[in-house]
Parts: sequence; structure tokens; C-alpha cells
Amino acid sequence: MPQSSRPVEQGRTIVITGAGTGIGRATARLLLSQGWNVALAGRTKTTLEETAQSHSSALVHPADVTDPGAVDKLFSAAQHRFGTVDVLFNNAGIFGPSVSIDELSPEQWDQVCQINLTGAINAARSAFAHFKANGGGRIINNGSISAQVPRVNSVAYTVTKHGIAGLTKALELDGRPHRIRATQVDIGNTASDLLDDFGANNGALQPSGQRIVEPTFPLEQAAEAIAYIAGVPLGTSINQFTITAGGMPYIGRG
Repeated sequence: MPQSSRPVEQGRTIVITGAGTGIGRATARLLLSQGWNVALAGRTKTTLEETAQSHSSALVHPADVTDPGAVDKLFSAAQHRFGTVDVLFNNAGIFGPSVSIDELSPEQWDQVCQINLTGAINAARSAFAHFKANGGGRIINNGSISAQVPRVNSVAYTVTKHGIAGLTKALELDGRPHRIRATQVDIGNTASDLLDDFGANNGALQPSGQRIVEPTFPLEQAAEAIAYIAGVPLGTSINQFTITAGGMPYIGRG
């Protein structure tokens, strides 16, 4: 795992949702290697334990972000174990069905919305309250390139990720008096299982109707970006950060 040359303040703590796989796992492992305390949250205990690798500074705490009470317990557990929380990486999310809106069932919409948007709000609410009571903190919301420009047949994912953009701006504004900073990280085409959800590994559908295999980049490089943002002092705001695979369809999506 790549190392950062910038030292970590003693005892800094981050809560990561969706820490069992993908970007959440890569970020958790990198930050643990850099000396952070990391509270790992997700639905499946075994994948969280695989991420933690029995590290002494890892707290494995299964939690469903769609349950606000479970998220509150997550932050209480992190505070009990580590004393305080400095950063939330609001990362849990799913792509959902790759369909046009007339093919999207109400049940499918509810599932994507519950995890991507309600879950993010639940985690942000708990973090905001904790940071407000403890002198500040940073919330990093995992958006997506789809928060800026949509993919074909991604209406549920796109709408919820545009919601993350609004959440981030509201948190940054309302958090200003309390030294609470918020960042939206828009990541495009890390080499992860999410690419399978919309067929990118076998050729992602383009606006032209063609399918192409899009470029990807390593999860660890996205984790480096998140680790950098997490470590920035609260005197600095990073409102939005975009990182993509070089050459991937982005502006106009094709």
C-alpha cells in the first residue's frame, strides 16, 4: 500500500462506511498503515474483518447506514474506543439497476435512495452532531462522476449522487460556525466491483449506443486522494475533488 510522507497527528480517528470492499477497504487499509484509528462500518462483519486484518487500531462495527439508530451507535462505539472522531468518510453506496426511468420499479428506486442518500444523510447527521460537540471535524462524501454528468441508464444512481452534491454544500455551509468542513469526492472508474454493476468491464454503454471497455485506475490511488483530504487541517476547506482514470469518457460521457 502506498505511504504518505506527511505525518499523521497522534490519535486521529476516521469512521468509514462501506469499509468492507472497494474504495472503503483500500482507504481503511491505507489510513491504518499511516497511523490512523479507523472505525470500519458495513453490513457484513466478515468483510470488515478482512479489511481490518486484525490491526490494533481498527474497530470493526457492523452497521446498516439506512438505520439511523445503528449509525448513532457506530459513532458512540468509535468515541468509546478512540476518545473522539475527526473525520467521516461517507462511502457506502450501490449502483442499482442499469435501466431507463420507465423500467425502474418503485422498489428499486427506494433501495438505491435508502442506501445512497438516506444512508449518507444518517451518517452525516451523526458526524455533524459529534463534530459540533467536539470542536469540529471533516465529512468526506463519496459522490461520483455521475454527480456531475450521468451515465446512460443510470437514473437512480445519478439522482442520488446529485443529492450528495447538495448534501455536501449544505454541510459545508451549516458547518461553517462549528469548524465542520465537507468535501465531495467524485471518483471515476476505479478498478472495483462497481464497474461490473454497469457492465464497464465488458463494455460500458455510451450515449452513441456503442459499448466500449473504459480505462480504469487502481483503488489505491483513489485511497491516496481521500487520505490526503482527511489529513488536511480544518483551517482549509476542500469543497470538491474529482479524480478519474486517464482517458475515460467524462465530459459529455462520450
